[in-house]
Amino acid sequence: MKATEKVTDEDTIKILCPRLILIKNEPGLQWLIGSPFFPPFTIISTLKSIHTTSSSSSPDFIKESDDLRTLLIKGFDVIGALVAGGSSSEDGEKNAREAIGWARKLREFVIGGGGENLENRELIGAVAGLSGGDVKFFVERNGNVTAVDSVVYEENQENFVWERGCLFRCNLPIKMPVYFPVKNEADAEKMYLRAAEAVASSFKDPLATYMVERLSKDISSVPQPVIIRGVDLDFNTDLTNIKLVDDKAAQDSDAKKLTCAHFCLKSKPSPGLISVENADVIQVSFLFNSSGKSPKTSAPLAEYFPALEEARLFFVNFELEVLCYVAKDLLLMSAISKLIIPALVDQFNSMKKAVLPKLLVQHPQLCSYHFNPPGLLHPITVIYELNYGETELKQVEVRRSLHTRLGLPFDRPLLRIANALDFSMMKDGSGNNSKRKGPSLLKDVHIGIPSSGVSGGVVSLVQGSYEYHHYLQDGFDDSGWGCAYRSLQTIISWFRLQHYTSIDVPSHREIQQALVEIGDKDPSFIGSREWIGAIELSFVLDKLLGVSCKIINVRSGAELPEKCRELALHFENQGTPIMIGGGVLAYTLLGVDYNEVSGDCAFLILDPHYTGNDDHKKIVNGGWCGWKKAVDSKGRNFFLHDKFYNLLLPQRPSMV
Repeated sequence: MKATEKVTDEDTIKILCPRLILIKNEPGLQWLIGSPFFPPFTIISTLKSIHTTSSSSSPDFIKESDDLRTLLIKGFDVIGALVAGGSSSEDGEKNAREAIGWARKLREFVIGGGGENLENRELIGAVAGLSGGDVKFFVERNGNVTAVDSVVYEENQENFVWERGCLFRCNLPIKMPVYFPVKNEADAEKMYLRAAEAVASSFKDPLATYMVERLSKDISSVPQPVIIRGVDLDFNTDLTNIKLVDDKAAQDSDAKKLTCAHFCLKSKPSPGLISVENADVIQVSFLFNSSGKSPKTSAPLAEYFPALEEARLFFVNFELEVLCYVAKDLLLMSAISKLIIPALVDQFNSMKKAVLPKLLVQHPQLCSYHFNPPGLLHPITVIYELNYGETELKQVEVRRSLHTRLGLPFDRPLLRIANALDFSMMKDGSGNNSKRKGPSLLKDVHIGIPSSGVSGGVVSLVQGSYEYHHYLQDGFDDSGWGCAYRSLQTIISWFRLQHYTSIDVPSHREIQQALVEIGDKDPSFIGSREWIGAIELSFVLDKLLGVSCKIINVRSGAELPEKCRELALHFENQGTPIMIGGGVLAYTLLGVDYNEVSGDCAFLILDPHYTGNDDHKKIVNGGWCGWKKAVDSKGRNFFLHDKFYNLLLPQRPSMV
């Protein structure tokens, strides 16, 4: 490489990702991810390199490229590398050069013979101290390495990504026949690979046809589907050399001139709502027409090729589902030829490779899922082997590896099948992912309520979603005795919605049955109207969910404000709803607002004693969900001084 040059005005690093350093105080290598549809040197995310060669600390490019080819959806690619734990001095520049070299080599492995001119690609090299506070950036252009001081952190990251881009989705089931001689099983692998090669080449067949349509909740405003024919596609031009088209071209009736914006909403949601979940999603269906028009009338023709020896036939099933990020101003034809088809080929080849070792035994049931874990601005794709249950060691290790690569915590499930994006909800317009029987319940009713009135306090809240369970729901009259049951149902709904469990929220009778089964209650308890408290709730959570609980006892309601610091730590570290039981009443605690200096505090209470319909405004205005001070402005005590209280603090399971 040539000597370091001075920075030019056009060399600015734009950072979109909320976290540039995935794990602080830990040395390592991270791949910097960008997009050909973004300005140069725009970083949308980073992925940790987790495979190294046995002989050195350099990346294992074969394993890394195999992982990233599946994980990273088309439309995003590696644009550089960051060395964490490096020096910002002369050694830092040396490390940055090495990082750029690694990023270039990884691109070669990922892209393969894709036709891209890798030598001319501008790449980023970055070096960070262990604390992550001091990051030095360098860029390489035409062999010259340039130190960059101009770094911009984008504030509206999701707007930046989804106002200019959309998602293309294509799902394709394949049933591939494989023949091989019975007396020569060694030929099975060769015949399998030959059949797979024919399938992969069919994606680019001139007779292939692609139907493009929008996944939408509002059917009335959806444009008519568009047909793209394989014979019209260009597979030779590199994506980086394709110019985006002005949005006005999207009004053209010729399919060859339509852009992706043709299927995107013209009116945008409010900025706070722009995200993966409500991005424009365009569905592509792969069709194959082998009976095109003929200039002459002719009879159908069937050819027969007899086997030369006894052969065995078996089928290998592939369930392909790919997702791509596409600029709205890209031609539909380019989106299919440069993103959808390469994505199908890559996913098919990944699955083909996974099936090969078990070709003549039980084929692995492979299925792709798309996720958008917290802190990531774009979806990722994961292929799971469904022969193994989600709690089996092999699947757990796969998810732990993914959590490491993405910098995700190891104490919560974020990449289980239940966490996957569900595009069927976008199509049918239900928007309701809950599998609960009967009408859906209100969720997260505390959002948007008035402030607590604590001056200078720090608010600590429940993390994640929950359902509001209260008296008289589901046509069941538990008024006067079922408040603790309802609080328990709210807590279990939290574990369901965070995907720690898939069990239904239990009814009162099922809660009572669980307590009888563990020997805590006599059989006569089932069907009764007996109260339960914090101890019984902990037993049920342990039996049904395997969740352990911490219990805090206070002798009087007057002592509860003294527990605010401990409760704040619970919400910050565990994030689960808390049940408060005192006397004959039970509440659900969703958060605290606490001023350490003055001692002033407030409790965010979700009251299960509400008996009305699920009207959010009525619930909030009536104080059934809101901030409560131990002593209000009129001197009334919310927590009774002559009653003892038990607080049940469910502990978040440490699992992935």
